[in-house]
Amino acid sequence: MLVTSGEGTRNGCEKTSFIFLRQELPVRLSNIMKEISLLPDNLLGTPSVQTVQSWYVQSLTDILEFLDKSPDSYRVLSDFSDTLINIRNRHNDVVPTMAQGVIEYKETFGVDPIVNQNVQYFLDRFYLSRISIRMLINQHTLVFDGRSNPAHPKHIGGIDPNCDVIKVVKDASESAKMLCDQYYLTSPEVLVNQFNGKAPRHPLQIVYVPSHLYHMLFELFKNAMRATVENNKSSTTLPPIKVMVALGNEDLTIKISDRGSGVPLRKIDRLFSYMYSTAPKPVVQNLQTAPLAGFGYGLPISRLYAKYFQGDLNLYSMEGHGTDAVIYLKALSTDSVERLPVFNKSAWKHYKSRTEADDWCIPSSEPKNLSKFSHHI
Repeated sequence: MLVTSGEGTRNGCEKTSFIFLRQELPVRLSNIMKEISLLPDNLLGTPSVQTVQSWYVQSLTDILEFLDKSPDSYRVLSDFSDTLINIRNRHNDVVPTMAQGVIEYKETFGVDPIVNQNVQYFLDRFYLSRISIRMLINQHTLVFDGRSNPAHPKHIGGIDPNCDVIKVVKDASESAKMLCDQYYLTSPEVLVNQFNGKAPRHPLQIVYVPSHLYHMLFELFKNAMRATVENNKSSTTLPPIKVMVALGNEDLTIKISDRGSGVPLRKIDRLFSYMYSTAPKPVVQNLQTAPLAGFGYGLPISRLYAKYFQGDLNLYSMEGHGTDAVIYLKALSTDSVERLPVFNKSAWKHYKSRTEADDWCIPSSEPKNLSKFSHHI
């Protein structure tokens, strides 16, 4: 639907897209609104989460006004596109505002394992739902606004049927290098290699959303460069960041390898946790301008972008040496179907479940300082 509905006047039809979206968007909004209502009362009651909830209620109300309107009316179609743009703009700050709500909750009530588990489950589904809703809105408004993008004339909305993966890799690395240079006055070299196992000597191209791929890559390059610079301060030269891009029959895989000393295995899961962010608390002046930078959500949301079209993003670290970050994408567009959260009885049970005692012996998550016990030995 995402690609075929966007093929302009050839196959796409604004009426068909209108009929689909006026039915589908309320379903997606309602599903995630139901899950918002199942959050712990103390989290749901924070001002930031209340603000987000009000945005979703208003957006659902706006879409429902078009359920009985005729798709044959040009005015209706025009008003619908304007409404979608308003909804998209209204939700621009959903990620940082919800993140601020989590901070408000943690500062007041602290964190316990049950709440952490439920909030992690919810935010993964909530942010993935948001990605999907914005994708649908962007496809409709980009394709049917009557204009073509002169910079990307062959794009179908936000989708590039021939996405040049190496170009996106280089664009993202250059942007990260610029940021690294501004902050540290230096940056590591990025070495890119490629292998096309599907069609040797041909460019690495897939059907994908370049902005999604850029988002993931920029986050990984930024982290790799920061780790490389900060953990090689005594060296006269910085070890390069190595990138390998490989295309097979099923997967397009991107591996980014750094020499930034890595992280312990016990901390890997925390890098993808919304509740255990070690990033400094950002200064939020008001709910309309809440900054995303500083919440530590870059990695978990980048993983969601990968998972949205059935891919994944994983970290493999060797403490003392460095980290490999690997992005997996589907090589075939037919496999790149949306991964969507659906509210049902299973989801409801997840929010109502309670963590039972583990039936394995689990050591403390933090290593002990045995020196303080030496006098007992």
